[in-house]
Amino acid sequence: MNKLLLSLLILLLAAGCTERINVNLDNSYIRLVVDGGLATDSMQRSVTLSKSASYFYNQPPPMVSHAIVTLTDGSFLDTLREELPNKPGVYSLDSNFRGTIGKTYSLDIKLPEVIGNVAEYTSSCKIMKVARLDSIQTEFNPNLGKNGHWQIKIFAQEPGDEVNFYLLKYYRNGKLMSDSIQKWSTSDDKYFNGSYIRGLTAFYINNGNPWETLHPGDTVIVQMSGITKEYYDFIQQVQQAGIQIPFFSGPPANVEGNISNGAVGFFSAYSDSFARHIIPKQ
Repeated sequence: MNKLLLSLLILLLAAGCTERINVNLDNSYIRLVVDGGLATDSMQRSVTLSKSASYFYNQPPPMVSHAIVTLTDGSFLDTLREELPNKPGVYSLDSNFRGTIGKTYSLDIKLPEVIGNVAEYTSSCKIMKVARLDSIQTEFNPNLGKNGHWQIKIFAQEPGDEVNFYLLKYYRNGKLMSDSIQKWSTSDDKYFNGSYIRGLTAFYINNGNPWETLHPGDTVIVQMSGITKEYYDFIQQVQQAGIQIPFFSGPPANVEGNISNGAVGFFSAYSDSFARHIIPKQ
């Protein structure tokens, strides 16, 4: 009985000590968010401009329209066109544009009004070489995990003339399955510089997930991109921080992009190689 009374007394004291605490989370200062870039094919040729938002902002990020966005490699100057009215804040190059390996592309952004007391931002990125994919293979391993995993393996000759960094994405039946930065695969050439890449596993796919698993008869395409070390580091930081891209409310300050004047995000330029494989019907 004494123990019961003591327990009741403790509960009453605890209840009497509770107090509502209102946490005032001020909106962080607004910054420009830049996402996108260009490639040696038509897969990537646009840049999206938006504003960062507060932590609890539960709507799509505010887009930045009517900016003047230009691109140059030192010998030409092109103005990106905003895709109005369907895609405000998305600025695209002509569909015939193709980047060139070895060239450095510079982006200049002039805003119609200041963001964070700044109206002009710049960035640049060089297009690096890519290991040309010879082929890809898929393999099902029933011993990986509860339901087994599919593995997508790549075969390619690594250039070997410098340190290279790679980004890999994959498509299933024409649909991009690596549809967020958390699903991208990255690698450097530390262990195969100048060698033939023979069956390196680029993706592990959970067979227990009906949305992403593979089936006999599916067509799988792997996109392998040669990227800069700066972009490689940026992707690694974002993945470790658990951020989604396009950015919802802006990344932590310690994720370093390549945009000037305090903007966040990354302007990327890269080379692409593709390989296609149809999973045999069993």
